[in-house]
Amino acid sequence: GIEFIDSYVFNKAEYIRFNSTVGRYVGYTEHGVKNAEAWNSDAGILGQEQAELERFCKTGAAIDYSNILDKT
Repeated sequence: GIEFIDSYVFNKAEYIRFNSTVGRYVGYTEHGVKNAEAWNSDAGILGQEQAELERFCKTGAAIDYSNILDKT
């Protein structure tokens, strides 16, 4: 399967991440946990991440898969 990770970093430390496998944001600092709770309850923000997953991962995977088939 494909996993899409969208990390947010402040001062070189990751504080929040969207993980497509769980379909939610996960916070890694106190601030990140608070943001994760807010963003997870916002269907619009979650929808943007799902759109990014479709746009980047599924299109790229289809291209990569066809390239593999072309080489065999």
